[in-house]
Amino acid sequence: MSLYSKYFLPYLLDLTLRNREAARLRRKWIPKARGQVLEIGIGSGLNLPFYSSQVERVWGVDPSRELLKMARRRANELPFEIEFLEQSADAALPIDSATVDTVVVTWSLCTIGNPLPALEEARRVMKPRGQLVFIEHGRSPDAPVAAWQDRLTPVWKLLAGGCTLNRPMVELVTTAGFAVSELTTGYIPGPRPMTYTYEGSARIA
Repeated sequence: MSLYSKYFLPYLLDLTLRNREAARLRRKWIPKARGQVLEIGIGSGLNLPFYSSQVERVWGVDPSRELLKMARRRANELPFEIEFLEQSADAALPIDSATVDTVVVTWSLCTIGNPLPALEEARRVMKPRGQLVFIEHGRSPDAPVAAWQDRLTPVWKLLAGGCTLNRPMVELVTTAGFAVSELTTGYIPGPRPMTYTYEGSARIA
C-alpha cells in the first residue's frame, strides 16, 4: 500500500463524501434500513448517524483499516450493535445465509474490484423478503458523458482508490439476482462524468 493510499486517500474520501448533496441522499435512503443490516463499503461510517431506531445490528464491511478507524469513532454511543469486518466485500462474508434484512451500499460498488460477486454474496446473506438499498454513481446514458467516463476512468482509478466511473449499476444489480423496485437516476451537482447517480432499492428476484 502506498503512502498516498494509507495516509491521504482515506481522509480525502471522508471529506469528499461529507458534502451537502451526499447528506441529502443519505437522509432520504438510509432510514429505510430495518433489522439486521449489512453495509457494503462502510468506509468512514458516514451512513451510521442516519440509521433509524428500527435497526438492530449493523455489519460494516470495508478493506481499509484507516477508514474503519474513523467509522469506529462515529459508532460510539449508537443504539445498535456494530461489527466491523475488515475485508473486501467480494470475498466470502462470515455471515450465515438468509440472516440480513437490509443490505446498504452507497458510493462503493464503483471501487470494489469485483462488484458482481459482492452483490451475489449480499444476496446470499439476505433474507428472502429483505431489501437492497443503494446510492451509487455510474455510467451515464448520455453518449458524450459516457465517452468521457471511459477516457477518465484509468487515471481516476489511480487517484480515487480504484473508483470506476463507468459501471452500469442497474445492470450489475439485476445480473446479481435482484429486481429493482425503486429507482431514481440523474446528475447531482458536480462534474458530469463523476456525478450520474443511481438511487433506489431492490429485492431478490
